[in-house]
Amino acid sequence: MNKKLLLHTCCAPCLIGSLPVIDKTGNFDISCFWYNPNIHPYIEYKSRLDALIGYTSENNINLIIKDYYGLVEFTQNVISNLKERCGYCYNIRIKETAKYAKENGFDMFSTTLLVSPYQNHEKIKEICEKYAKDYEIGFLCEDFRVNFREGQKSARDKNIYMQKYCGCIFSEQERFLRQI
Repeated sequence: MNKKLLLHTCCAPCLIGSLPVIDKTGNFDISCFWYNPNIHPYIEYKSRLDALIGYTSENNINLIIKDYYGLVEFTQNVISNLKERCGYCYNIRIKETAKYAKENGFDMFSTTLLVSPYQNHEKIKEICEKYAKDYEIGFLCEDFRVNFREGQKSARDKNIYMQKYCGCIFSEQERFLRQI
């Protein structure tokens, strides 16, 4: 019998990169979970969500959407310590994923954040393990980074929207400052 996996999904390209690793890991009934109140501005949030809806629909992947654009809440919670904003960002999304998984009969959860070489993998794993314990649910701890480049290439080849920065308004600012 397949295990039910709730996969927090930040965007379609990261999902594309994660799926082959998950498929090699075992037999799972995968449901994607969109909860990303960190993504700003709204046009970016909507572009990523629309791309994910399109990809999951075309590939018959179940998508659960918790649609919350949280600009005010996000900025209020990170503004006093911008250097730690990523930890806050990981925490709110992973906590909500683990909670939803537990409350809705999933066997385990994971996150596509584990595909990006630009994310803090140790911090993500630490937070996932904490909420797996707190909610008494399994955590699929896999290093999806092995397929990052292939996932990006596949998304480009399929003409799927590709973001230019991590997601928050502060990471967008950093992107522009690096270009100057």
